[in-house]
Amino acid sequence: MAVTSEPRAQEGGAAPRHRSATRSLLRLWPYVRPVRVRLFGAAGVAVVASCLGLVIPLVLKWMVDGPVAHRDPGGVWLGGALLLALGTAEAGLFGLRRWLVGRPLASVEAAMRADLYRHLQRLPVSFHDRWASGQLLSRATTDLMLLRMFLAFPLTFLVVNGVTILAGFAILLSQEWTLGLVLVIPAVPLVILCSLFETRYATVARTVQDQTGDLTTVVEEGVLGVRIVKGFGRHRSQARAFRVLSEQVRSTELHKARLLATLWALIMTLPELAIGAALVLGTMRVADGDLSAGTLVAFLSTALTLRWPVESLGFLLAMSQDAATATDRYFDVMDAEPATAADRRLAGSPRRGEDGEGSEDGEGSEGGEGSEGGQDREGGLRFEGVEFAYADAPPEEPPVLRGVDLHIRPGETMALVGATGSGKTTLTALVPRLQEITRGRITLDGRDITALPREELRSLVAVAFEEPTLFSATAGENVLMGAGDAGREELLRALKVAQADFVHALPQGTDTEVGEQGLSLSGGQRQRLALARAVVGSPRFLVLDDPLSALDVHTEALVEAALRQVLAATTALVVAHRPSTVLLADRVALLSEGRITAVGTHQRLLRESAEYRALMSGQEREEGESRP
Repeated sequence: MAVTSEPRAQEGGAAPRHRSATRSLLRLWPYVRPVRVRLFGAAGVAVVASCLGLVIPLVLKWMVDGPVAHRDPGGVWLGGALLLALGTAEAGLFGLRRWLVGRPLASVEAAMRADLYRHLQRLPVSFHDRWASGQLLSRATTDLMLLRMFLAFPLTFLVVNGVTILAGFAILLSQEWTLGLVLVIPAVPLVILCSLFETRYATVARTVQDQTGDLTTVVEEGVLGVRIVKGFGRHRSQARAFRVLSEQVRSTELHKARLLATLWALIMTLPELAIGAALVLGTMRVADGDLSAGTLVAFLSTALTLRWPVESLGFLLAMSQDAATATDRYFDVMDAEPATAADRRLAGSPRRGEDGEGSEDGEGSEGGEGSEGGQDREGGLRFEGVEFAYADAPPEEPPVLRGVDLHIRPGETMALVGATGSGKTTLTALVPRLQEITRGRITLDGRDITALPREELRSLVAVAFEEPTLFSATAGENVLMGAGDAGREELLRALKVAQADFVHALPQGTDTEVGEQGLSLSGGQRQRLALARAVVGSPRFLVLDDPLSALDVHTEALVEAALRQVLAATTALVVAHRPSTVLLADRVALLSEGRITAVGTHQRLLRESAEYRALMSGQEREEGESRP
């Protein structure tokens, strides 16, 4: 649970140089398009409401120069009623604006969150290996909340305030152009300040949002790993690590606040000075008789009405930059394309078996067995010249898997054996395309898995991993996740095969909630539920990654006896570390340093392979433990 001082490079890290906030925000248009009528309508209503506010000074001018100057009480009452009507209409229109955008923008946020979650499920495991979960969580929560707030308020008022400022200055210049120029002059330094602020604030906003994602990761790891933290007495060190990252977020937030405070102070000071200068000059002109009192009142009232649109520029620009950063972070994930095997194969590289190379039987040049008895070469599960290297691996590093040729015949169970780090788990992840091969191909009954729709592929192949993952759902729902059309009968059969009958003794039986990650169950119970999930749908192909490692000897024997019936009706690849698990298989494949070096029965490999004998006797583990 390491804490880094900088946001992770692969997750964005900093705002792109010369990034255009407008270009970033325009990417939201596909989501906004369905609600554009109400959004534009809300902006139009807000513009009308704001312009009504500019009419009020004109009414005041009429009242001062008319009824007040002529001592006409009826005219004063009429002017007061008109002002009340204008104020009421303005308030009502702003309320209507909020009603117009509330529900539609909530639906925009929900649609974006749903698309993000759906896309995350389609991205390869390698993507999730690189990205911290906290970064993804912050994008799905905090960033989308910022975007909804931007669409609801800053976006509308950037338009509304821009129109209001233009209309207001037009009114000022038409009333008294000399005083109007006094108020227009500060606009030049304000534009320069806003441009400088946008560039600096964008970088700080990206940094703080990435740091918040890292902080979310630390919190999540601390909650999920609380047993380890407490078990090793590391709560103080974890708290210190959390404080360090919290201080980083705090420091960056304060830097961001200082930038905003500086801009806001200047934006508020310059217009106030201009209004003060206009007041002095206007009063002198009224005293000289060059300007009517009503015109000065209307002029100053209009200027004061424009205070909020001008002073809010800093706040609105800050929220716009936050939203642009949130948009960039959102599309950092959405732009990640699901990898395909075709994308990762080297251009022009022939597949094994297509250029006359490779063994006839497709089971490796060492220890392979021929296509006995005229077996169908295309049936079952076949690996042909399969290579795999992680996308972020250094170019000089050899692939994890190199030229793997293996054929698991229809209805056959193949045990995969190898030393730690030989690539067994990686090989099993290639079959359901949790990882994409770099070169070669894998076929199921003669069909290349890259040509199969993922939904069809994963309906054919069921998997169970060494580290079982359970969800915050009932025990029954966790098992039935392995087959969407399975019912109660299939559930009970799968529980029996996996020796998971302990479920019936839980408080609500199969309807008992197992809690997040299934931590309310023991390791062996979680593994048995994961195994039941793999076999519940009677899959044609079964991939098991050491599925019995957490079971005691007695339970393991019971599971193996029941599992034999399931394996007899499917084609299976089983990663095995124990001789008892190996004995479930018809044949065994030895994986060594990324290659299949021997294939045969358990007894044959015991006779012919010293490495296999060492693995089965535990010698390899003992030697590894004895090394300094």
